Amino acid sequence: MCLGVPMKVLEVEGRRAVVEFNGVKSVVDASLVDVNPGDYVIVHAGMIIAKLDEKEALETLKIWEELLSLSQ
Repeated sequence: MCLGVPMKVLEVEGRRAVVEFNGVKSVVDASLVDVNPGDYVIVHAGMIIAKLDEKEALETLKIWEELLSLSQ
């Protein structure tokens, strides 16, 4: 099973973006969706596949934090 991960865009350079989730930064492909720093996005297989509104993103990130705390 594959999951799309919600991440915050930190930087955008051309077709690449630096995104962050839970303190981990990654460089991903941003060619499918127009994004700007500060946007929240869903990343799957190294590509941004959708933008989230901030409220939805923060609610989703809260759920991820709860799930991660249960696995420790």
